[in-house]
Amino acid sequence: MNTLMDVSTLQARLAAGRRTVLLDVRWALGDPHGHEHYLQAHLPGAVFVDLATELADPAVPDRGRHPLPSRERFQDSARRWGVRNGDTVVAYDDSANMAAARLWWMLRNAGFADVHLLDGGLAAWRAAGLPLEAGSVEPAAGDVGLSDGKMPVLDADAAAAWPQQGTLLDARAGERYRGEVEPVDPRAGHIPGAISAPTAGNVDDAGRFLPPAELRRRFEALGVQGGSKVAVYCGSGVTAAHEVAALEIAGFTSALYPGSFSEWSNRPELPVATGPEPGEGAEPADGTAPAGNFAGGKGSVAL
Repeated sequence: MNTLMDVSTLQARLAAGRRTVLLDVRWALGDPHGHEHYLQAHLPGAVFVDLATELADPAVPDRGRHPLPSRERFQDSARRWGVRNGDTVVAYDDSANMAAARLWWMLRNAGFADVHLLDGGLAAWRAAGLPLEAGSVEPAAGDVGLSDGKMPVLDADAAAAWPQQGTLLDARAGERYRGEVEPVDPRAGHIPGAISAPTAGNVDDAGRFLPPAELRRRFEALGVQGGSKVAVYCGSGVTAAHEVAALEIAGFTSALYPGSFSEWSNRPELPVATGPEPGEGAEPADGTAPAGNFAGGKGSVAL
C-alpha cells in the first residue's frame, strides 16, 4: 500500500483512462470556505468532500470537535462520492494534505486499501501546469462496502497511560503544545508525557512529504524506534492523521487518538502539562490516574 501518489503518476493514470476517484478535501481551521474554493478550481473530475459534515459527527465535548462518524454514515458518504469496490482513490487538499489525510486514514480504517494522498496536493498539480476545472462534480452513486477498526486507535485512558509504554506525539503547532495559545479548546497545554512533533515538520516548503529517510530521522530524533509503540494526537484528530501517514512513510506503525486534545481538555479530571517539556509529573485534580485502554483492529500496535 503506497501512502502517496505523485502528480506524474496520477496524470498518467488519468490519461490512460484508469478508473480513479479524486476527492477534494479543502478544509482548514478558521477557513469555512472550502466548498467555495473547490467550486472556483479543482482537479478535473474531483468530487468535493466536506470534512466538517462528512468526515465527522457534530462536536460533543466528551468526544471532541470532530468525532468519527459511524461506519454506516461514512459508507453512505463514500457512495455519494461515487466510490466503488475495487476503485483507486486519491485524496488531496490545498494545505499540504493536512485535511486530506483525515479521509485517507478513515478509508484505511474502513478496510479500503487502495487510497492515496496526492503528494503536494493542489499546489503540486498547479506547479506542473496541469488543467483545472470549475463547478461541481456530481458522480453516479458508488457501491463500496466499508468495515471499521482496521487502524489502531486510542481512547483517552490509553493516551494517559501511553507515555509509560511508548511514544506519544502531539502533532499540533509548538505554541499550542507549550500552552502559550489555545484558540479553540477549553484548556491550554498538552497531554502529560507527550512529545511535540508538529505536522509542519513532515513536509517541505512546497507541501510535499519529506523523503522516507528524512522522515525516519525526524521521528527517531523524537524517540521513535523500530518496534516501539507510537501514538499520535492533535487538536481534534484531523492533522494527527497526517502524522500517522508520515510515520507510515518512514516505516513506523502508529495509533491515532481520534478525540485528541479537544476531548482531553474537556475532561477536568485529566491533567494538562504546559511548557516545552513532556511534563510527565502533571497530575489530575483528584490525584488519580486513569488506567490504559487500547483498541485497534488489524495492524494495531501491540501492547
